[in-house]
Amino acid sequence: MNGSDVLHAVGRVREAFGDVPDDGWDRPAGTLSWSCWETVEHMADDLFAYAAQIAPADAPQEAYLPFVWRTMRDGGPSSTIFVERKAGTLGLLRALDACAAMLAGVIDAAPPSRRGWHPDGLSDPEGFAAMGVLEVLVHAWDVADTVERPWDPPARLCQAVLDRLFVDLPPHQNPWETLLWATGRTALPGHSPRTSWRWDGRPLAERS
Repeated sequence: MNGSDVLHAVGRVREAFGDVPDDGWDRPAGTLSWSCWETVEHMADDLFAYAAQIAPADAPQEAYLPFVWRTMRDGGPSSTIFVERKAGTLGLLRALDACAAMLAGVIDAAPPSRRGWHPDGLSDPEGFAAMGVLEVLVHAWDVADTVERPWDPPARLCQAVLDRLFVDLPPHQNPWETLLWATGRTALPGHSPRTSWRWDGRPLAERS
């Protein structure tokens, strides 16, 4: 996976949610305790953080870069990136787009040998691309029902994320439904929703 995949995922978000009214973001995102606005901010923050992890030539191998994280309210996401609420839908989605462009640029510029820290394993630029796409796809699903917009991401992107970050998944014909199951959001035939889950960001060749 590469930077164009990140940009494609976020481009689909802008298409899907670009007409949400400015006052349509404040209800909880699906079953999350975060609002839809906070959830999109979290998506942007993840993309920014992933870019930071592999941007330096001496990328950190033991922790996140020491940006200041904070919450705007009790129970809200801990983030570096926040968007002025008065900026409305356009401002929120522009911020998401900007963070996607940062990650895409870093992914495509970094050497394949670079590794950056993540709690789910030291990862390479391709791995951070997959993680960024996953965050966008599944959190957009969290938001979609609340803001009453359809969300059905491309099967190719979903399959690429599954192939890069997950192993030992049950066979299923629809990669989007499999990704939702893999991230604890829905059931699959014969499989209850997961109550806990992790991905593995390490390069495939470096997994034991």
